[in-house]
Amino acid sequence: MTSPPRLEVQNLTRSFDGRSVVEDVSFSVSAGQVACLLGPSGCGKSTTLRIIAGVDIQDSGSIFVDGRLVCDTVFRVPPERRAIGLMFQDFALFPHLPVSENVAFGLKGNFQSNRGRVCELLERVHMTEHLDSYPHELSGGEQQRVALARALAPQPRVLLMDEPFSGLDERLRDGIRDETLSLLKEEGTAVLLVTHEPDEAMRMADQILLMREGRIMQQGAPYNLYNAPVDRQAAAFFSDINVLTGRVKGALTATPFGDFLTPGVPDGTEVEIVIRPQHLKIDFDRGGQGPAPTPENGSAALARVSRARYLGRESLIEFTTDEGGIALNATVPGVFLPPAGTPMWLMLRRDRVFVFPRR
Repeated sequence: MTSPPRLEVQNLTRSFDGRSVVEDVSFSVSAGQVACLLGPSGCGKSTTLRIIAGVDIQDSGSIFVDGRLVCDTVFRVPPERRAIGLMFQDFALFPHLPVSENVAFGLKGNFQSNRGRVCELLERVHMTEHLDSYPHELSGGEQQRVALARALAPQPRVLLMDEPFSGLDERLRDGIRDETLSLLKEEGTAVLLVTHEPDEAMRMADQILLMREGRIMQQGAPYNLYNAPVDRQAAAFFSDINVLTGRVKGALTATPFGDFLTPGVPDGTEVEIVIRPQHLKIDFDRGGQGPAPTPENGSAALARVSRARYLGRESLIEFTTDEGGIALNATVPGVFLPPAGTPMWLMLRRDRVFVFPRR
């Protein structure tokens, strides 16, 4: 018999002053899985988290932990009895308690009876030497490790994390995220992480729940959301994009790169053709000596450099196409800084392009 999801949310809604903030949100998270609620500020992520934690009440919908109802619009288990842990953006450590007592705070019994669990977790987050330190004596990264140990100490079935890494120095963030992910996997906890950073979601999540205006617009594995976005906005959330627009005529849309097939789209429909900068390839124009280079399964357009900038790991080259004067950006690994006005061929593979009806 298949076990129920560790966390299951069904048709959750919440409104404030007549404005819908969370609208028909449904998803599930299995044991040992990390799910990321990803979206811009104000899209309903934190409200969803607060309802699951029990510090806000939904207008409709149900929440289950291990198949057992914890709340709907009639029945409600108190927050402290839901076996759900919380980890906040500001860590929320108690300044008057040493590290050891912060970690032991949510455990039943006295400190001595819980010393083994406390020491085990502090060792796993590499904080044993700070057992008797106070929060103000720790760096941001060290406070984050203590907050994680405290959240995991009662062995919650589900851990909710609200932007937990946003206060950390960018140089420390990747390492601490990786350490956190490793520990969460070892504990077998189901994790729901709220973030507005797509890189963080891609790095940590087994599944991403992409939210917009209170709704989950798309959910699935990071690979699927990146490579099969549901619309232009979803594609743009994960990377910079170039957009060509055109109208369908006879199942074709004309662009500087030639005609694109748009089968099933009615004539006259305006469509958006989305290309990521890293999927535009570049070749020098040879002054008419030989045909335009055309990659396999692709096509090319002549353009001129508007500006080129080195960004550290890659170079960003801004172009304007000769046909239509369309602005396009391309990225190239390493240093590549052609002068403004340089004519070049831009090539793309059509299997790396997304076509959406314009909204």
